[in-house]
Amino acid sequence: MSSRKYVLILSIISLVIYNNKLSAEENEMQEELEAGEIVVEGKFLSFDKINSIKTPTPIIDVPQSVSITTSEEFIQRGNTSIGDIIDYTPGVNTSQGEGHRDSVVFRGVRSTADFFIDGTRDDVQYYRPLYNIEQIEIIRGPNALLFGRGGTGGILNRVSKKAMIGERFTRYKSSVNTFAEHNFELDGNISISDNSALRINAMYEGLNNHRDFYDGERFGFNPTFRLELTPVTTIDLSYEYINHDRYIDRGIPTGSDGAPVESFEDIVFGDSELNFTQLEAHVFRSAVEHAFSENWKGNASAFYGTYDKVYSNFYASAYDQANTPNVVTIDGYIDTTDRQNMILTANLVGEFKTGKIGHTMLFGSEYVDTSSDQNRFNAFWTPDGNADSDTEIFTIRRPLNFSNGVGVNSAGTTVTNSFTADLNDDTRVDINVYSIYLQDQIELSPMFDVVFGLRYDNFDIEVNNVVANTLRTNRDEEISPRMGAIFKPWEEISIYASYSKSFLPRSGEQFANINGTSGLLDADEFETEEIGIKWDLLPGMSFSGALFKNEQTRADRDNTTGEQFEIRGLEIEGMELSFEGSLTDELYLSAGYTYLDGRTSTGAEPRELPENMFSLWSQYQFTSKFGLGIGLIYQDDSLITDGGTAFLPSYTRVDAAAYYDLSKKLRLQLNIENLTNELYFPNAHSTHQATVAAPINAMFSIRGEF
Repeated sequence: MSSRKYVLILSIISLVIYNNKLSAEENEMQEELEAGEIVVEGKFLSFDKINSIKTPTPIIDVPQSVSITTSEEFIQRGNTSIGDIIDYTPGVNTSQGEGHRDSVVFRGVRSTADFFIDGTRDDVQYYRPLYNIEQIEIIRGPNALLFGRGGTGGILNRVSKKAMIGERFTRYKSSVNTFAEHNFELDGNISISDNSALRINAMYEGLNNHRDFYDGERFGFNPTFRLELTPVTTIDLSYEYINHDRYIDRGIPTGSDGAPVESFEDIVFGDSELNFTQLEAHVFRSAVEHAFSENWKGNASAFYGTYDKVYSNFYASAYDQANTPNVVTIDGYIDTTDRQNMILTANLVGEFKTGKIGHTMLFGSEYVDTSSDQNRFNAFWTPDGNADSDTEIFTIRRPLNFSNGVGVNSAGTTVTNSFTADLNDDTRVDINVYSIYLQDQIELSPMFDVVFGLRYDNFDIEVNNVVANTLRTNRDEEISPRMGAIFKPWEEISIYASYSKSFLPRSGEQFANINGTSGLLDADEFETEEIGIKWDLLPGMSFSGALFKNEQTRADRDNTTGEQFEIRGLEIEGMELSFEGSLTDELYLSAGYTYLDGRTSTGAEPRELPENMFSLWSQYQFTSKFGLGIGLIYQDDSLITDGGTAFLPSYTRVDAAAYYDLSKKLRLQLNIENLTNELYFPNAHSTHQATVAAPINAMFSIRGEF
């Protein structure tokens, strides 16, 4: 989509708004203005503030696309994972994450590390629970100014539940679904004194689904403490224990036509015992906020987490339906990660005027100290009847003829795997990052704001490659700018344009390695141009739209001269539209649409880039006690690899919900996913690992408070 089309579409939208707005002012708005200030609870654009942008800025004044999903919303929809929330959010879609981690595609850029909690980096690969989360914030476009490296297509921030002074409650939720997966959550808050409170969130989940062998357990325990030292100084302390054990399922192969082979939908191409992931984490967080004056406020936070993780898996690595339709090649490995993250952040925020010009100023700094040790052992089959000892060929059947590392291959030979014989990778990584940033949102007039900001990052990495017996270091010093302009013809409408830049070190988002020449090359850079509109149509009803262009630039090296040169990488253009609000006192509607178009550095179609995505959720309250909900998700077909032939077919999923309040403090809820029982494949990791989505299934929940 060209820049001229951007301008034309925005001009048409502005003209329509202008005409409608004049009529609205003549007939309605004067009465509301005379009645005084409107106060709205909830997430509507001009009345709510987003947690992760570090300044007290209403969403309507943020010059980029933002989506917020509250805990009440994702509970009503029956969402139990980050992936479920992404399904109903424009501009993002899910990736498989090899069956052991959250993985999001932000506007065509896949990420496993652009996750944050309360604005602090949370980059370890795991499935993040929702039991202790107040809301989910998804910000699209590069976000390096506020969040540092990564954030190349967007970021996802979880806002945690915190202790509440002056309140006492105990809330619970229990659920069970068609597959016998069950969950229990507890949320209790007590005031210890007039200026302190304790809140405890806890959860247990017994995992199960439609696929053979799948099971697992999750535990979460998160006490938080709040203390008001003075009326202008507040301290929050938090500890979270996470324990997670689940089966890894990496899906099914694709066939000669490029699509997943539907006849394999019930076959698990893995080991019944050795496909698993285990995580144990201890996370400590503290934060202090202090108001120095009416205009200047400061906050500082400290984060320390230890993560001990292992994932072991076999998966289909090759399949030739045309020539050998009855056999599949199986590969595998076991990977361990031991990581410690320490992150210190401090911000100073000022709201003041110089003459008639208003300023919202942000000064900030961040220090990150990460230690990450990881190793990987490839599968090693004996006797070796294949060209590669780490792969083996098995006859396709349900189940495959191997378990616990022992099986009979397609030639009829008994084979045994060892996960201790072939060390593929062993790296010991230390990272230090120093960052400072400055941003000013300037109100030149009641109708016009501009935003300017810069961030400096000093990213130092040291990698001890034990296998290669090499020690390599690298330093990236990057300046990330952000610029924006917001035009507000009326208080509840903003039209904006923005430019921002982000970077990703060549060590990758998980700092795997900097071997060979990769450590000598500059970081990848990502730039975004975006124009958009945000409009509070009525109190409790909002619309937003954005047109954007993302471009990646990366360094390469001339083999003859050794000199660096830049090449154009991934390019994505697109559009996002979203609407949310109460159409009547009884009817609520949320809808989102995304259009994406892109190309790689070779001009090929990028992976995981559906051209069109649409989502809708609607609820109708029939009585004060009874309500129904209906949801719809549509996703176009998309390639599994850049420019490849394997693809995920388009699909439409329909969800439903029913709620009944037995009392003010007790609700019964039924959620049905995939109401039409469609067979579909929502995501993949590589050519022969396409996820098989769940068939029609129901979840019954009880929610209460005492």
